[in-house]
Amino acid sequence: ILEDPEWCLAAVPPLTELCLQHIVHNFTENPILDRLLPEHKRKVLDRLPTGLPLTLTANLISDEDYWKRCCTERWQVCDISNYGDSWKRMFFERHLENILKCFVPNTTDPNQVLELIPLCKDYVRKLEVDQFLPPVKVDQKEEIDDLSDSGSDFGFFEVPMHHYDLGALITALPHLEELHLTYGVKDCGMNFEWNLFKFTYQDCCNLAVAVKMCHNLKVFKLTRSNVDDDKTRLLVRNLLDHPSLVELNLSHNLIGDKGAQAVGKLINRSKLEILDLCNNQIHHVGAQALAQALAKNCTLTSLNLRLNCVEDEGGEAMGRALLTNTTLKSIHLGSNRLSEPTAVLFSQVLAQNATLTYVNLSCNHIGPDGGKQLLEGLTGNTTLTEFDLRLAEVGQESEYLINQMLWANRHAARPSPPPHPPAGPL
Repeated sequence: ILEDPEWCLAAVPPLTELCLQHIVHNFTENPILDRLLPEHKRKVLDRLPTGLPLTLTANLISDEDYWKRCCTERWQVCDISNYGDSWKRMFFERHLENILKCFVPNTTDPNQVLELIPLCKDYVRKLEVDQFLPPVKVDQKEEIDDLSDSGSDFGFFEVPMHHYDLGALITALPHLEELHLTYGVKDCGMNFEWNLFKFTYQDCCNLAVAVKMCHNLKVFKLTRSNVDDDKTRLLVRNLLDHPSLVELNLSHNLIGDKGAQAVGKLINRSKLEILDLCNNQIHHVGAQALAQALAKNCTLTSLNLRLNCVEDEGGEAMGRALLTNTTLKSIHLGSNRLSEPTAVLFSQVLAQNATLTYVNLSCNHIGPDGGKQLLEGLTGNTTLTEFDLRLAEVGQESEYLINQMLWANRHAARPSPPPHPPAGPL
């Protein structure tokens, strides 16, 4: 004490603290956790570094606070409401998504994905992959030289641009319910090439077979991937009679009438509730096929055909289908070159259909006379609460009166407050 006036007994850590420090420092070699008392276990978990191997922590640590630290130290934005309020699920889903986004076929070791499957299969329920990288092209001069040496007379040989095959992965995830995919490259900058956004037929074959085998899949979204009619028909063949699929999103693709006809067959051979075909190349023939299926359907509740070209022939077909359909609640036909004939038929729909709550005819040339027809059909309707007629040129008076009727329907649809209990005797 005379040699060090600042020394005191409090500076000596207790033996328990020294043991806990030793456990933390040697956790990789000796991961004892379950044998600790609860208060000691909490201290160890709070001190463990987040960079420990996943082979060690994945099935050993279930503490949400630990996985919260793993997420917040790795990503700036962390919203667990999209992950079932589970930090561990968020970590493994985003970790797997990042590996898939950076995977380069013929370059990246496939074991990076395969070795992760037993670690994450119990926690992954949704995958959102908005980028798939193609194989790296071999230098053109080198390829020409190689082909010349082999005696080839065919000139430059293009490297197949097939992407990573998801089959082995998603069929090994027993709890996977949502799959959101986009085949393309983000932020390619000056390295832009059309081949970077090529979803090949072989890619489609691999994906279709994998989705067919994913029996628990409920939501499948394949957007902005240049899916054409042939690829749509291939996907549909593998989705027919799918046991659990309830939402299909093929928006922002190249689907035409033949693809829409295939989807029409799917509507009544599945349990689909939500179908999104926004921004494709569907004309009246495809719309008529969809309408024919819709007239007989009893599961679909939402249909989005925005930004197509169904015109009045397709719009009228949709209207006739809705005269008999009793399940669809929402339909979007915005920007489809519709005009007054479609409005005339939809006025009958509004007068008879008691299921629709949302209709969108925006960005069509409905015109003042069409607006009056819609107003007349809406007069006795008590179920429609949203009717989008922006840029439809229906006239200010008709639009105002329609909005008044919609407001009344929304007000009537609100649940009434519970009655107050009668006051007791004083």
